[in-house]
Amino acid sequence: MTTTPTQAHADPGAAPVRAPAGPPGTPGRLPLADRAEVRAWTGAFVRGEAARLILTFTLFAAALVAGLIGPRLLGHLVESVKAGTTAGRVDVLALIFVGILTGHALLARAARTQATLLGERVLARTREDFVRRVLGLPLSEVESVGTGDLLSRATTDADRLNESIRQAVPRIALAAVTLVFTFAAILLTSPLLALGLLAGVPFAVVSTWWYRPRATRAYERLLAQEADVLAVTHETARGAATVEALRLGPRQVARHGDAVDRVVRTRQRTTWLQTIWFPSLDLATMVPMALTLLIGGPAYQRGAVGLGELTAVVLYVQALGEPLNDLLTWTDELQIGNAALRRILGVDRLPREQPWPAPSTDGHAIRLEGVGFGYGPGREVLAGIDLDIAPGERLVVVGASGAGKSTLGKLLAGVHHPTRGTVRIGGADVTTLPVSRLRREIVLVTQEQHVFTGTVRDNLTLACGGDGDEALPDERLWGALEAVLMTDWVRSLPDGLDSEIGPGAAPVSPSTAQQLALARLLLSDPHALVLDEATALLDSTASRRVERSLAALIEGRTVISIVHRLDSVRDADRIAVMDRGRIVELGSHEELLAAHGAYAALWHSWDSARRAGARPERRTSG
Repeated sequence: MTTTPTQAHADPGAAPVRAPAGPPGTPGRLPLADRAEVRAWTGAFVRGEAARLILTFTLFAAALVAGLIGPRLLGHLVESVKAGTTAGRVDVLALIFVGILTGHALLARAARTQATLLGERVLARTREDFVRRVLGLPLSEVESVGTGDLLSRATTDADRLNESIRQAVPRIALAAVTLVFTFAAILLTSPLLALGLLAGVPFAVVSTWWYRPRATRAYERLLAQEADVLAVTHETARGAATVEALRLGPRQVARHGDAVDRVVRTRQRTTWLQTIWFPSLDLATMVPMALTLLIGGPAYQRGAVGLGELTAVVLYVQALGEPLNDLLTWTDELQIGNAALRRILGVDRLPREQPWPAPSTDGHAIRLEGVGFGYGPGREVLAGIDLDIAPGERLVVVGASGAGKSTLGKLLAGVHHPTRGTVRIGGADVTTLPVSRLRREIVLVTQEQHVFTGTVRDNLTLACGGDGDEALPDERLWGALEAVLMTDWVRSLPDGLDSEIGPGAAPVSPSTAQQLALARLLLSDPHALVLDEATALLDSTASRRVERSLAALIEGRTVISIVHRLDSVRDADRIAVMDRGRIVELGSHEELLAAHGAYAALWHSWDSARRAGARPERRTSG
């Protein structure tokens, strides 16, 4: 069941930054957060996880110190052997060396465990906050960006952010501290040999300065293109029956292939950038290593440095390679996490539903004045709609496919807001009604329904806040199920109302999902209902039975039914005929037939087809 949101208003101080445009035909993308929003999120994250961050970095630092003692101790061992020490002293030094290595391994393991716990906490909180943000968006905004971009940000992007926090942040901090400590150890060991390190600076600095901005743009483009792949996959899987019926398989395969090709090309671009950057990082450590040996040999012969010092410095320079590569490559991974975070936080830049104060209303009459609506510039779907719907009236909207019937239903329910004109309920503009008030006033049920994983009871009480065990007694639930002819199906389940349904549990057919939505509608008890082909997936007999059952329960409520089948239009108080986004006829069944206009032609065409379908086939002899 789709319920109506309130009018959304954007923060006037935050101009949306849209993501790069996708290929033709893709939905509009969600915006990206700017650097200030990323910094604010980072600050809040550091403050909220300060204790765990301190513990994690302390463990990493302790592991680092233990790792730095090893090379110095090994150098001392070499000096001792050269000076002719005893075997017992060598054994003691060796045992100490093994103990230090063991302590380093244990500290590193504890640090990685804390980092993993930190990442998982952030992942859970990020996804929860993202879902909360999305649920606060107007439905029209969610529909305009498409599910692929939303799913990508909630899953792939959140995973990348988790990886950055769990791996990149501690590894970068550890690598930076390791470089500082190692360089300090080299200076303390031999200032002369430390001069060789300067040769590696240009390779690291210049290559990173060239690589970083190019990689940032490529990663943002890559994440957007991966969202396109997910969108096409989701759309194809969800509409598999339609794809098969219309023989659209080759078209969808081609669309998916194009989306994947764009991802591959962008990945090739990032790989090409890395083939230049990574060798430069290797040179940043290999050149200093060669210079250290070139300087160290003559210096040792002249007595400027000892063998132990030379050994320690060579080991330290060799040890610089790993933290330097870690620092730069994990900074690269952090860039991906930053791009993912900008996408996740970008939802906050969209207009939100605002808790407007409830305006005074005069009854429950619905009035449309000069209403027009378009899904984009130059794409007007409705034009010049003027319509008054009295409380308790039953209005049926008919017309050819594409006439604008469903769009009109969404405007009435507040899912979309008119681009011009107004929609009022009880004299109050729909765009100013708070969510709670609007949901009591009007509810939309379409032919596309979703069954949430959970029990039958959970799915029925969604419209009542989700805690329906105490608010709604079983008698009311069974009464709603009986009205939509579902009692036999629910009683056939193992645990009745408490039976699990949906993916991984009891399967629910599209027609059953539609009946569940109708039962939810009855339980939500609104003043007005918009039924957009709400019984379309039921067969004609079941549809008529359900509508007759509903008729008794919706007595006194305003009902706007959007239909293609004309089975029950005679029962309507009035019928609105739509054509090309306008209401071209309005009146009762008899009045419109007597007018010999669009409705009369539509009725006679449908009635002839119905009679032909009901006529028994003539038997012929072979």
